[in-house]
Amino acid sequence: MSTTRTDTRAILILGVLFFIFGFVTWLNGTLIPYLKIACELSTFQALFVAFAFYISYFVMALPSSWVLQRTGFKNGMMLGLLVMAAGALLFLPAASSRTYGLFLTGLFVIGTGLSLLQTASNPYITIVGPIESAARRISIMGICNKVAGVLAPIALGAVVLHDADTLVNELQQLDATARAVRLDGLAERVMTPYTIMAVVLIGLALLVRLSPLPEIASEEEATHAEREPGGRTNVLQFPQLALGVIALFLYVGVEVIAGDTIGNYGTTQGIPLSEAKYFTAYTLTAMVVGYLAGIVTIPKVITQDRALSISAITGVLFSLCALFTSGYMSVLCIALLGLANALMWPAIWPLAIEGLGRFTKVGSALLIMAIAGGALLPLLYGRLADLPAIGPRMAYVVLLPAYLFILWYAVKGHRIHRWGRG
Repeated sequence: MSTTRTDTRAILILGVLFFIFGFVTWLNGTLIPYLKIACELSTFQALFVAFAFYISYFVMALPSSWVLQRTGFKNGMMLGLLVMAAGALLFLPAASSRTYGLFLTGLFVIGTGLSLLQTASNPYITIVGPIESAARRISIMGICNKVAGVLAPIALGAVVLHDADTLVNELQQLDATARAVRLDGLAERVMTPYTIMAVVLIGLALLVRLSPLPEIASEEEATHAEREPGGRTNVLQFPQLALGVIALFLYVGVEVIAGDTIGNYGTTQGIPLSEAKYFTAYTLTAMVVGYLAGIVTIPKVITQDRALSISAITGVLFSLCALFTSGYMSVLCIALLGLANALMWPAIWPLAIEGLGRFTKVGSALLIMAIAGGALLPLLYGRLADLPAIGPRMAYVVLLPAYLFILWYAVKGHRIHRWGRG
């Protein structure tokens, strides 16, 4: 009875942490148009918001594993929250000086803390209870994460861009001095929400430290080692993993493009910023719907690889629709990419690490590093969007090869378990 109580409390605490993951991650969708105005940036420059945030996963995935070996999971989660709080506090000098580089530094530090927190909590939720109910716990965490992603852009947009259309029109009529004063005031709007965020993160760190979360020994590695991959000495000798890392890199890239560029894209389609600032929430709502569909249908109705195939095909279709329509219809197609993207993470991950045995931990770290796709692909989109010959709508062509590779991985790539064999 006491174990059940501990497991329930642990799941509740972890649910709060996964909510924080989603909330902090999807604030970027509002920060991009906000900082584009406040710091007077091009689309390409504004998308360094996504780059600074997601590149931290690539840089910090392996160091996070090293830190966790020394701190343990529980202390590692507490440390991750404190690092995120430090990153949020960097927004205060960034806002008061309207320095874009400081904003990016704060985002990188937040991403660093989040990388540590995710590296600890993702395996923790699997191991904290009975293995036969792990899928249900992961599903609950996914819903917490995506619901937070729906709320985050709405909350931040209401604070920092509440008068967006009036502000944009006003800025066009001001001289350089008055414009600078107005932009300084706009930049300072972010100080209060990020101060509150820092306080909440510090409070959560104390909650985790004082919580009944059990420390987990490294016994679970023995479970992974039961399927010993004979004759392999290097994790890259597993094609299903190497190709899965590429697929995950592309998936995160298209997910971030769909969530973080949609607000700015909406304004280029003649939609008022007062409306467009909430579009990230629509993409995340579509992801929640897709996630719920996956919980109901996998594996009872469709297999993981079939779900990934359907998701990739859906992504191709919505991408083509976005390219060949305009206005609200084109924006709707970008939002519906959330539906296509929802099941990709839970489908790619198990297909990639299947049969790794004692290499599972290193393989998982490589998959975490693949989150860097969210740093690089949006920059490619931004560069294309700024080219007059291409523009923001046709720049979404970058989505097509990504979804096509993911489709190939779902159909054939994950079945290749030795190089040179089908």
